[in-house]
Formats: sequence, structure tokens, C-alpha cells
Amino acid sequence: MKPLSTGDPIRLGPYRILGVLGEGGMGKVYVGRDGGGTVAAVKVLHPHLAHDPDLARRFVREAQMAQAVGSEGVAEVIDSRTEGGRPWIATEFLVGPTLDEAVAAHGPLGEPAVRALAVAMARGLRDIHAAGLVHRDVKPGNIVLTATGPRIIDFGIARPEHGLTLTVTGQVPVTPGYGAPEQVLGHRVGPAADVFSLGAVLVYAASGRRAYDGAHAAAVQYDVVHGEPRLDGVPDALRYLIAPCLAKDPALRPTTDAIATAFDPPRGADRVWRHGPLAKDVSARRRSLHELTTAVDVGPGRSVPRRRLLTALVVGGGIAAAGGGTALWLNGRGDPDPFSIPPAVKTPTAPVLSAEKGDYVFGVAPEPLWRRTSVFGDDSPAPLPVRDVVVVGAPDGGIAARAVVDGKLRWSAPGTESVRRYVSLSDELVAAADGDGVLRTFVASTGEPRWTAAADASWVLAADDEAVYVVTDDGRLRSVGRADGEVRWSVDAGAGLGAKPGPRAVTAAGRLIVAAAGGTVVAVRTDDGGAAWELRDQAEGRPGLAATEDTVFVTGEHLRAVHARDGAERWVSANPEASEVTPYWGPPTVHGTHVYAAYLGYPQRLSTKDGAPTDWVHAGLLQCHAPSPLVVQGDGFWSVAVNDTEGGINVIDLADDREPWVFRLIENPDRYWLTADANRVFVVDGDALTALPVF
Repeated sequence: MKPLSTGDPIRLGPYRILGVLGEGGMGKVYVGRDGGGTVAAVKVLHPHLAHDPDLARRFVREAQMAQAVGSEGVAEVIDSRTEGGRPWIATEFLVGPTLDEAVAAHGPLGEPAVRALAVAMARGLRDIHAAGLVHRDVKPGNIVLTATGPRIIDFGIARPEHGLTLTVTGQVPVTPGYGAPEQVLGHRVGPAADVFSLGAVLVYAASGRRAYDGAHAAAVQYDVVHGEPRLDGVPDALRYLIAPCLAKDPALRPTTDAIATAFDPPRGADRVWRHGPLAKDVSARRRSLHELTTAVDVGPGRSVPRRRLLTALVVGGGIAAAGGGTALWLNGRGDPDPFSIPPAVKTPTAPVLSAEKGDYVFGVAPEPLWRRTSVFGDDSPAPLPVRDVVVVGAPDGGIAARAVVDGKLRWSAPGTESVRRYVSLSDELVAAADGDGVLRTFVASTGEPRWTAAADASWVLAADDEAVYVVTDDGRLRSVGRADGEVRWSVDAGAGLGAKPGPRAVTAAGRLIVAAAGGTVVAVRTDDGGAAWELRDQAEGRPGLAATEDTVFVTGEHLRAVHARDGAERWVSANPEASEVTPYWGPPTVHGTHVYAAYLGYPQRLSTKDGAPTDWVHAGLLQCHAPSPLVVQGDGFWSVAVNDTEGGINVIDLADDREPWVFRLIENPDRYWLTADANRVFVVDGDALTALPVF
């Protein structure tokens, strides 16, 4: 990021220009903000090129190409116009390093992350090709690693697969080392050219070295056409997958669908975008972007000159230091900024028990890891594991955190009201509300108070990387920004959200999805609160919710899967059996490629892809109370089960398909819950909290 200089525009269309993101041979890219607060990357053609009709046509065509692609893996074009004779394009501002910045700062990606990158990029290219286009410039600098995954940018030389080349004399239409041989030779290209480029990108991501390199561009291009790729730094398990992408003959390269299938990342591989060094890098850039876009608007005597601010942010050429360093901003009293948040601590994982090693006898409940009584207040929400603590509603009505390793009290916040609920903010903070509806945050591991916000929060619903979402006392949905504690939007979703029991919510794919007490599920856009979709009459009471990155699972009279962005139905379960009792599915949980829920009291496992069920033997299990939560931890599937005479925990072995068994631990069948994390299953039983080991 660089400050504006002489000749740079102050405004382009609705966008106030704040700084320079980068510059190339054809134009500059600025960061701009419109009147509604939307931040965009605004690309404008250089003044001395604006009157060249060929270049202007190519520049305008870039916007048309990008707008033709509907894909979550591609940066969205927001607007494009010509102003003062200069065409410009505004795209969504992607917060995160480019792949080349990430590798330079943190080194090559690990094998699981490379597999996740390959799948995400292959799907993005598939969508580009489905629109009849070839990107033609896939390279590390055109891939941004965001918190939600890799995104493809820059359609500067994209064109229809059978379109004519639009270049001028002396211009190189491909990035040396990443363009396919047919591009280097000036032949007509198709989707296979992008596959070649993807292969070169994956070599760089896996090894930190280019597949083709040389002393000058001509040598690199010769190597692409006649030489062999340098794969010696690529792990063996990836080498045989990447090599076919770099075949000289386009016909021998795999399709994007084949790539997405072959790379098959392990479960949780996409967490690299949300945890670890890359996630810290993204968070640092997000906070720095917020400082940039708000510093001039914070009031007399408190603003920071933009040039000084930009100078402070210029580290490694990005919005913030590529290494993820976070500046410590001070308030007017010289105190640490409450938005300077320490990173999440390491999770202490419990050992997994083994019957073969004699740790326990199969079918017999092992001894608890620990048990603490008088832990919960009367209206406590479910316990919330956050790394090294589990947050609970304390007996005094506030919230408290207990150590996951022994259950001892770590910290408490009696000024809050647990009945208003609490959420985790990236495992770094815990957010709760006090009696006046003020949103209060605490460092998860220590309980140190951080920022507050006058949110009028009746219930704290959910959080994502950008905001905390609450229901206000008058039943509106409200978004509170995590970077500044300011209210971003408030909307009346029209679903009776103020009714009890309070609503529940999840976030996915840029949507806040809320299940209301009256059986309605509503989804709004997280950026502005605008209505996205709605499902009515899903249940007699509040539907259950669970979500993956792009799918929401809703339970009630049926278990259904819908697309998170638009609510389009993906599948609806066939209820297992006819019954005189009204069909009802309990709260769902997702683990890997399956979604779990209890139907009429009995646990079920269905494929997340198509809803196909897995047959299970229920013999010996206690009947599961319909609202019971379900968790998967270790090799076990756990559920609370109660009836008129007893209560316990059903456990089904997912690994060895052994007969299920019951831990008869529940002494208070009117008050129980279940959650799990890091090889511990936490059981609520009356006012007691018990941690069980897993196998």
C-alpha cells in the first residue's frame, strides 16, 4: 500500500480513493470506499494509454469477462465505468496475501494445504471455463488467500476460448514460467492452458521454487516449450498429481474436475485459511484496512493523517506486514487499544484411550477425566469449548471459564448475563452481553476485558471473521464490527426473533442464517443485512441448524440441505419410517462427509452430498430424547439419551463397527447437554460438568 501522489485521482465514480495497491504496465489499482462503507479494489487505465482504442477495449472487456463468471472462487466485479476518458473497474476487496506473498513470508505450503489449494483453484477454473472463458494468466500473484479460501483475480488477458488474441506489438501475453507452451508459441488456447498454469502454481506453492526458471524471460519460455519442469522440491505424494498438469500436449492434461477429485485433501485441510500464520496475516491486514478506512473519520483530535498511517502500514507491499505483525494502536490516554487482540493459545489435546492397550474395557464406561459440581446457573446456555478453557453460565448468572484439563475455575465475568448467551471470536475472544445489552469481550484464555459495544443485545447469536451478530431487545438482527465495535447494520428480519426460546444462528458463505422459535429460518447477507432467503414452517418449534462452508442443514419435520447463499434445496431426507407421532429430527451436527441427527429419538447418519442414510443397529441403546445434541469425537458418535427411569450417553463406534454401548451417567434427565473438543466430551448433568475421555 502506498500513499496517493500527484496525478492520482481523489475519486472514481462513487469511490473515494484512499491509497495505491499496485501498479502495472497498463494501469494502477487503488483502494477505494463508497458512501455506504464498501471497500473495493479500483483498477484504472493509465492516462497515456486511455486513448489507445485497442487497450481501452481490452480493459473494458476485462470487466465483461469477470462479470460473466459466477463463482465463489473468483473475485466479483462490483462496477465498471469510463470517467474522464479513463475506464475503471471496481472489484470486491479481498483481504489476504497473494500466494507469492504468502510463500515468501511463510515458506511453501504443507501437503494438506497444497491439496486444498489445488481443489479450490480447480473448481474456480472450472467455473471460468463453464462461462466459455480461458483466464490465460493464472499465477501466484493472481491468487489471493482469503479467510474463506483462495480466490482468482485479474481477467486482464482473459478471453473467450475461440476469441482472437487482443495484444499490441511488443507485449508478452503470458507470464513467463506459468503460461502453457501453446500460449508461448502463439497458438490458439483452451481450458487446458489454465490447467498447465495451475500445475506451475502448485509446484511453486509446494516447493517455494518455480517449475520453470532462467536468467531471462526468453530462456524461461524456451524451457516451458522444450524443457522439463523442476519438481525436485515437491513432496513425492504430490509430484505424481502435479506432473500431468504440465504435459506439453494439452490433450494429455487432466480436466479441472479430475484435479479436484484426485487431490482429495484430508479433512480439515482448508483450516489453513482460518488458522495459523496465514490466518494471522489475514487478520492483521483486516485490522490495518479498518484503520486506513476509518482513521480520517474518528473525530477531532483523534484522527491519524492518512499519509502517516499508510507509511506505518507499508510493510512487505501489502495492507499489513506479510508476516502478520499487528500494530499496537493507543487511545487518547496512552492505554493499549482494546482491538489489539493476542493470538489464540494452543489447545491442550487429551490422549485417546485404546482398549487394545488396556486403557479401558470396551462397553464399560471409563473413569471421567474430571467432574465439577455447582458449575452452572439455572439458565445457563450450552458450554462452549474455546482452546484451553470451556465457557459456561456461572451460578451467579454471569459467565465463567474453566480449564479443559482439570475443570478448575480460570476466570469469571459476573457483570455479564449468561442467559443472553456467548460466542467465540476466532478462539481469541469470548463475546457476551450484560444486563443493559452492552456487548462485552474477554480474552478467552485469561478473561482480560477487551472492547465493548452498545449493541442492545437480547441474545448473542453468532460471529464470523468480520462481526458479531445479535438480536436486539426489539427483535431486530444487528451486526457489530469486530474491528471497531461499531454497529454495521440493523434489520427487521420479520421472523419473530424476539420470541422465546431465543433464536439460534450459524454463518456460512457470507450469510447469517437464523432459526426462529416459530419454525422459520431466515438468511441475511452479512455485509449489509439484506434479505437473502427464507424457509417457513420447518418445525413446530425452533428448527435445528448446522453448516459447512456452503451448505446449511435444517432439521424439523424433515432434515434438509440447502445452499447457504440462496437457500436452493440440495436434498431432503426421506423419513426412516411411518409413525403416528409427528416426524421430528433433533439438532444436527456435521462431521466430515456426514450429517448426524436423531429422528424420533434414534441417531441417524446421512451423507452431506445427497442425504443417503447409513444403516445402524440401535439394539441396546437408550432412546435418544429428540432435542439431544450429537457430537463426534475420537472414533465415537455420542448422544444423550433419557427416558422415564434412567439417563445416559449412547456411544456408537464409527471406526470398527462394534456394537454400541451406553454410559449410564445422567442423574438429572431434566437438565443435560453434550459438547466436545480436543478429545474430550463435556457432559452437563444438572449443575455438574464432567469431562469424559474418548477412544
